[in-house]
Amino acid sequence: MDSGYGILNTFAPCLLQSIWSSIIWRFCMGVFWYSLRLLLRVVHIGQDLTHTIFCYSISNGLINKYKNLDLHNLRCLAVVIDSEDAKNIGKIKKLLHSLSKIGAMNVILYDTKGVLKKYMASSKLFCNAKTTCFDADRRTVTLILHGDQITIEFLSFSDNKEIISKAANFLCSRQLKSNLLAPHKIEPVFTDTDLLNALKMAGCGGLHPDLLLVYGPARCHLGFPAWRLRYTEIMYMGPLKSMKHGAIVKAVYDFSNRNKN
Repeated sequence: MDSGYGILNTFAPCLLQSIWSSIIWRFCMGVFWYSLRLLLRVVHIGQDLTHTIFCYSISNGLINKYKNLDLHNLRCLAVVIDSEDAKNIGKIKKLLHSLSKIGAMNVILYDTKGVLKKYMASSKLFCNAKTTCFDADRRTVTLILHGDQITIEFLSFSDNKEIISKAANFLCSRQLKSNLLAPHKIEPVFTDTDLLNALKMAGCGGLHPDLLLVYGPARCHLGFPAWRLRYTEIMYMGPLKSMKHGAIVKAVYDFSNRNKN
């Protein structure tokens, strides 16, 4: 019995020390993790604040180099918008006014579910603008905003499926005609030129955007027609709710600087 108490008296201090060490270690790790999260949060807020002030300075003409944009290499500008964000008509109107203000003449608006195309059909986006041309078949509309003319093309993911189906049918019919005329069956071989011609025959004859701005949850083009992105530069702009005119001006300025030659 005495030996049992002796063993207990021997190991009790070690056990208590181990428990206290574990508690202190967990407390220190908790404080470290909380401090790290707080630091990252402060850095993130600081970056957002700096970006907001910078965009505000650009919008108000406080930075000279952003006043006169060179749009020589920007023949067409595309904007990809998340379908949920596209339901915010006020933000879409603000976006169009920003694009018109910087001098963009040809714009492509794309969202996956075709929300923007519905607005085009109902003219909700153009109630305060002068419409000079409306083409429902080509999904384009020409407006006068801020005294400047801007042509807008509306696209959705369903257009991709329709065009691909038509292009595939065109290639298939051409291949069948070749097999009928040839004495032996010819294995189908399609070049890039064949594919481009098929896409043009299917109705994909629009402009190829030089710059693509993405407003959405992911850093990708969200299904924008890949065959119209041959030499396109893509920039991620964040969610549409945080859109700023200064950020658009900066994106166009950076693009123009990189493509001067």
